[in-house]
Amino acid sequence: MYLYLVGLLVLYYVYRWFRELPRVPDKGNKYVYITGCDSGFGNLLARHLDSKGFRVIASCFSEKGEEDLRKSCSPNLTTTHLDVRSQDSVAKVAAMIKDKVGERGLWAVVNNAGVSLPSGPCDWLTIDDYKSMLDVNLNGVIAVTLSVLPLIKKARGRVVNVASVFGRISVTGGPYTISKYGVEAFNDSLRLNMAPFGVKVLCIEPGFFKTNVTDSAILTKNVKYLWEKMPQEVRDDYGTEFLEKSIAVMKEKVEKISDGDLLKVVGCMEHAVSAVRPRHRYSPGWDAKFFWLPLSYMPTCVSDYIITSQAIPIAKK
Repeated sequence: MYLYLVGLLVLYYVYRWFRELPRVPDKGNKYVYITGCDSGFGNLLARHLDSKGFRVIASCFSEKGEEDLRKSCSPNLTTTHLDVRSQDSVAKVAAMIKDKVGERGLWAVVNNAGVSLPSGPCDWLTIDDYKSMLDVNLNGVIAVTLSVLPLIKKARGRVVNVASVFGRISVTGGPYTISKYGVEAFNDSLRLNMAPFGVKVLCIEPGFFKTNVTDSAILTKNVKYLWEKMPQEVRDDYGTEFLEKSIAVMKEKVEKISDGDLLKVVGCMEHAVSAVRPRHRYSPGWDAKFFWLPLSYMPTCVSDYIITSQAIPIAKK
């Protein structure tokens, strides 16, 4: 009996592999708009799609990001400045794209731009901390998508939203997981709304990878900053040892479980953009597939127990 089940499972994955092989034709006339190309996944994806022959429009927040891409990519790649928090900036880039793509429309937008700081326990943060991250990670995704959605509908193209496995389960406080849950909800509603127009809406949910999001030096600086600015009574609630233990966990555990192969994520992004039959969701990273996603399906009492059992203890009173 078990052998039959294993055989069926193998057949399913072989069938899916063959089904997902075909790529879209005429890449040289397909424009792909990517946000957050200064570094990390967005930067690698812009280079990768450019090498595959797509007409890439890579938006960066910094001039250095634009300059580096222009030096390393073909003349077909276009760079532009974009601040996803600014309606004027978003509209200006959308107008430029409309002029560039003409009647063929925009094949894909990849909403990759995002921030992960400030992050910490909920009572370490202020409402302004939440607003600042949501403006980038959630409102920015929505604003960019809506600004080019008519062009994507014209091309019967696709929207690729980069969320996180922490859009499926929340294991820490602060606005990061909230923003990613929001991206997941926007992705699902947009996918249903756009289906009649032939537009595909896909979601990337990476696990832990070695990027600025998991850089222990950046995370340590963030935690120290939040600790110093919070009221003394909150510091007393957690205890003097909590800060040191938090830093130790970030240096030892976060870096240890973070995957250094960023191409696992970039490969999923490329497939979402170029495959004839892309998946609705991609979950790159072994931790995402075999720990975080299964944990998200467990009863709340079970997932809470697993997460809290690994939590840093607060001061005893």
